[in-house]
Amino acid sequence: MDVTLRELRVFVMCAELGSFTDAAAELHISQAAVSRTIASAERVIGDRLLRRVPRGCELTSAGLEVLPHARRLLAEAERFEQFLQTRHGQLRLGYAWAALGRHTAPLQRQWARDHEAIQLELARHNSPTAGLAEGLCDVAIVRRTVDVRRFDSVVVGLEQRFVAYASDDPRWARRRQVTMAEIAERTVVIDPRSGTTGEELWRGFEHPPEFIETTDVDSWLDAIAAGRGVGSTAAATADHHVRPGIVYRPVKDGPRIPVHLVWWRDARPNGLTELVDAVTRLYAVR
Repeated sequence: MDVTLRELRVFVMCAELGSFTDAAAELHISQAAVSRTIASAERVIGDRLLRRVPRGCELTSAGLEVLPHARRLLAEAERFEQFLQTRHGQLRLGYAWAALGRHTAPLQRQWARDHEAIQLELARHNSPTAGLAEGLCDVAIVRRTVDVRRFDSVVVGLEQRFVAYASDDPRWARRRQVTMAEIAERTVVIDPRSGTTGEELWRGFEHPPEFIETTDVDSWLDAIAAGRGVGSTAAATADHHVRPGIVYRPVKDGPRIPVHLVWWRDARPNGLTELVDAVTRLYAVR
């Protein structure tokens, strides 16, 4: 069926105004064009939609059935048009765990002040690419490797590695920092899908840790708070996910975690250069 949006608009306008003449005036077209458009729609649909009456036009029974569907389609088309008009004025920034930690709020404030034409939207998406592969964001904050065949990326900063454990942990309650070897003696809670910790961190250790797998940052925090294990994560998590019952401490010899901004290779988003510059400057400030 090839009913066009134009035909639906003319039909709905005639139905609402009850007049071909008034509809023509409202749409800034001729009355003859209205008549031709309605006739075309009726041929495609296979039913008469409007009948002429002495004072204008009225809906037929088929027209009464078609009208609510036509209105819904036009409303959806209008939303789609608005999306197309505004998509270049919005930059969707996705993250899986902790955005930019202590730099998140400064970025949002600076961006709102310096880039009025592009709105920065942050959202958490639990996927390895923080929603980028799923089409949920335009740029993603990622702290793990991505497929270079599909995505471009740039390192905007490095973060210290922290350990998270229950505040009443009997072994580490008074500690100010720990080592990777000490973590290896514990059960480590990880999110293998989107987290920054895996068994490769302890490759070469005589006794690597045992692991418990979780599915996202919330279940990771729940497991640690319950004393099921400890966790290793980026500094941003300690800033972003402060939780009663959990302590974060730096890992003395933990490898730094690179923070990437990632985007599709064939779809460089509007405002990307400005975003990379802004985030890089924030990470450069000690």
